[in-house]
Amino acid sequence: MFDDLFAQQRLDDDGDFMPMLSIDEEEENPNEAFPNRMPLLALKNTVLFPGIVIPITVGRDKSIKAINKSHAGDRLVAVMSQMDSNVEDPGVDDLYHLGTIARILKLLRMPDGTTTAILQGRKRCELKAMLSEDPYMEAEVAPVEYDEIEDDLEFEALTSTILERAQQIIELSPNIPSEANVMLKNINNTSFLLNFIASNLSAKVPLKQEILEDDNLFDKGQLILRQLNSELQLLELKDQIESKVRIDIEKQQRDYFLNKQLKTIQEELGQNPQEEEINKLVARAKKKKWPEAVGKTFEKELARLRRMNPQVAEFSIQLSYLELLTELPWDTYTKDNFDLKKVRAVLDKDHFGLEKVKERILEHLAVLKLKGDMKAPILCLVGPPGVGKTSLGRSIARAIKREFIRMSLGGLHDESEIRGHRKTYIGALPGRIIQSLKRAGSSNPVFILDEIDKVGKDFRGDPSSALLEVLDPEQNATFYDNYLELEYDLSKVMFIATANSLNTIQPALLDRMEIIQVSGYSTEEKIEIAKQHLIPEQRKEHGLKSDQVRLGKRTIQHLIEHYTRESGVRSLNRQIAGVMRSIAKKVAMEEPYEVGVKAGDLEAILGPERFSKDRYAEPQVPGVTVGLAWTQTGGDILFVEASLSEGKGKMTITGNLGDVMKESTVTALSFIKANAGKMGIDTKLFAERDIHLHVPEGAIPKDGPSAGITMLTALASAFTGKPVKPFVAMTGEITLRGKVLPVGGIKEKVLAAKRAGMKEVIMCSENRKHVEEINQDYISGMQFHYVTRMEEVLKLTLGLVL
Repeated sequence: MFDDLFAQQRLDDDGDFMPMLSIDEEEENPNEAFPNRMPLLALKNTVLFPGIVIPITVGRDKSIKAINKSHAGDRLVAVMSQMDSNVEDPGVDDLYHLGTIARILKLLRMPDGTTTAILQGRKRCELKAMLSEDPYMEAEVAPVEYDEIEDDLEFEALTSTILERAQQIIELSPNIPSEANVMLKNINNTSFLLNFIASNLSAKVPLKQEILEDDNLFDKGQLILRQLNSELQLLELKDQIESKVRIDIEKQQRDYFLNKQLKTIQEELGQNPQEEEINKLVARAKKKKWPEAVGKTFEKELARLRRMNPQVAEFSIQLSYLELLTELPWDTYTKDNFDLKKVRAVLDKDHFGLEKVKERILEHLAVLKLKGDMKAPILCLVGPPGVGKTSLGRSIARAIKREFIRMSLGGLHDESEIRGHRKTYIGALPGRIIQSLKRAGSSNPVFILDEIDKVGKDFRGDPSSALLEVLDPEQNATFYDNYLELEYDLSKVMFIATANSLNTIQPALLDRMEIIQVSGYSTEEKIEIAKQHLIPEQRKEHGLKSDQVRLGKRTIQHLIEHYTRESGVRSLNRQIAGVMRSIAKKVAMEEPYEVGVKAGDLEAILGPERFSKDRYAEPQVPGVTVGLAWTQTGGDILFVEASLSEGKGKMTITGNLGDVMKESTVTALSFIKANAGKMGIDTKLFAERDIHLHVPEGAIPKDGPSAGITMLTALASAFTGKPVKPFVAMTGEITLRGKVLPVGGIKEKVLAAKRAGMKEVIMCSENRKHVEEINQDYISGMQFHYVTRMEEVLKLTLGLVL
């Protein structure tokens, strides 16, 4: 507001806003006579109010002729504002019909050939009719009076508020001199005060025109006050922003000068913070026992740091690099614990079972004890979730008294996470291998590479390829980190990788690791794990004492069989935690309860049983066989059903089977057709009967090369009409010639057969070694038949002699 009052600018067409030269507080004379016919002048970008004096630059021919005509006569001209300032030749429809009668105070011929007219608004007028538009506009107009004020006191309060707002705006506006406040105070005419403020509002023409057209002075004042409040809020917000920026700049300048003074004082006292940092680096470097190449690099980079200006950004980067060199454990190793009996005791205490893994660790330590040095093996523990692969690494570190590092590779996409960034990049960091060794403070820790089968690959690189150098015993003695730009010896690090599956691991990476299968636990093993580890840990976690809660063997077994279905013990641990929470609540609320939790109490604590124990019901009809399957959550029994019906030899396979199992079915049928005579099957049946083979629980996908002999036995039973021998389960793949092939997951499958109450198991003779690895106590009472040909299977199950 009021910027126009003191602006030093001119615009170059009719009605374009010009600086206000003066004001005239002369009250409107109600008796002053005005002709009803006079020339009309159109203004483009402003509205003229009564009592206001403004200069305008006249440029259009019609406007010049109208001004000249008026100046030569009574000097009165009707001034109307244009609705659209872009219209160059306005007509009656382009103008607002309420304007102001103005008197031409002075007409100036400018040196550039333009004409400037100084106009004084006299009275509002209404356009009645356009009398002529050529050579200039001439109109019939009539003066317009204001309505009488009904409440003088309320109107006085309104004008007083308007005056206060205007003065506040002047104080906040840096471009308006303080003299404007004096000018406002000297205005005594109320209507002129409103017109003066309205004329100087930072508002567009439509709003000003609305104010001009309002006949009620009170309503006019309210419109003006609303606009003033809006302008005041905007100015206050701008002032706050400018003040905040000014304070920030002042603080920066203050900090700068204080730092300068501090630096000067330190120089006067002979102190230099940067030099102190450098001296600390040199002192640490003297204590390091690092390779000769590292020492040379340190001296070279240190000399470069001394030449740098401490104010440049590269100084801190260089300082961080040298600090990393001095913090890395180049030749720092922890002493291994070679008391193998104690190591075995620690491993047995932390983990029940996992004998193969423990034996492998002890073998490695035995060789290290005898030889004194060997390249660390790269072990890869592969098994389902929750079997203790990661926690096993922590136990190994504790047993041999090494530092422990765990690095999760799940979802890793960026190769620089392994090799580091080059120092030329902003925010460069060493790779996570080097960072982890720095934190560990040792160059021979136990390093767990968790979830190595879940490493990603995208446009940022292939971390699997970067891991090849890390996990190759022939290469990792000279591991190169991009940030370090030096070779680092990783050969003493004991890397242990973990994975759930080998299928997604890059073949080259898989070739560099020693694979150790960590199979799922049997029910008996889970019971022991729960008794020795899970229950004591959860009891401690929930603030309970041993005499406040007890879970017996039968309760734990019921919990395992009816509330979990997994290879590991993670879900079992959660269920035990649920039991502990329930007991903790009763102890805290001092409610009576039974200390010994029974199997029957679990439903009230954990809800209904989630799984039913697999039990075998002796089949009475031909065509039903029991197979064994391996799943991510352990082993399971699998029923295969076959039936014949009148038809034309069509074969239907249902049960959501994968391609491999469908191929096994086709192979089994071909074997039966080829040996139909030996089996006593009428060959006409193949053309006169439709075959339907189904595996129940059709919503669950099933696939794998282990159901061949099960499919063949079911089909042979259906065609011969002989039921399969009861309580017999089988697993194995077949060839077209009838040869039985070995399969995997034997331990899980055998334990599943034991849980289901099976008495005999048929499998390939090459799987005998896998059965012998199972604790014989877990499979007591079961009879195993090892076969090489399908004829042997048919003899054992159907009594057929081929």
